[in-house]
Amino acid sequence: MSGLAAPGLEAKGLVIDVPGRPDGRAIDLAIAPGQRWGVLGPNGAGKTTLLHTLAGLRPPRVGEVRLDGRALARWRRRALARRLGVVFQERHDDFPATVRETALIGRHPFLSPWRQEGPEDLARADAALARLDLGHLAERELSTLSGGERQRVSLATVLTQAPDIWLADEPTNHLDLHHQVAAMALLAEQADQSRGVIMCLHDLNLAARWCSHLLLLYPDGQACWGPAEAMLTLAALERLYDQPLTRVEVDGAPVFVPVR
Repeated sequence: MSGLAAPGLEAKGLVIDVPGRPDGRAIDLAIAPGQRWGVLGPNGAGKTTLLHTLAGLRPPRVGEVRLDGRALARWRRRALARRLGVVFQERHDDFPATVRETALIGRHPFLSPWRQEGPEDLARADAALARLDLGHLAERELSTLSGGERQRVSLATVLTQAPDIWLADEPTNHLDLHHQVAAMALLAEQADQSRGVIMCLHDLNLAARWCSHLLLLYPDGQACWGPAEAMLTLAALERLYDQPLTRVEVDGAPVFVPVR
């Protein structure tokens, strides 16, 4: 890892570009090493658009994203790819590849042109596959896997990359309960190793259990953000989801349940 200097990835006066929606509130936040940010909001609120904007994959309507104080537009793409890792909600793989070959894509930003992966790259990929319970599938064609297995390959690919900042769009998508917990534990582990993590989530209770900070995105473009304990209020969450909720405590952690 490349010694990330605080505050890491920053959104400065950021308004994401959602077609047909007014500007709403500009977002100013910093994803510092060790933090686990969760992005919550209903369908269409702009969670994926925000994540892609933070990754430099689409331009903002207003404002900018900075890494180490420098606008993403000023970074070389290879250098940026070494620092930011993206777990996409869905993968569309057009070329046949094995699970191991797919995980090795995470090493591409670190390889010079025409250089093949070496023993260290292979060891990183195999360790990542083992961490995601995929070692026994290393030689399988990616196209033969289930949706949940493919999602774990996506996580393993970014783990092979070992970026300073993880941007994960629905990292538990398609996963069964056991692997949901394993995926969230992996992201928490990355934060514990002084990496920054921001993830879009649909599961409110996973966010309440695992996130240190939350960003709430409303369909009208409004937003609020801060430490998780300050964001996890019934008033804010019921407005966010247009859904009455009740809050209970389980082992000292909040759990939110719809009341109808």
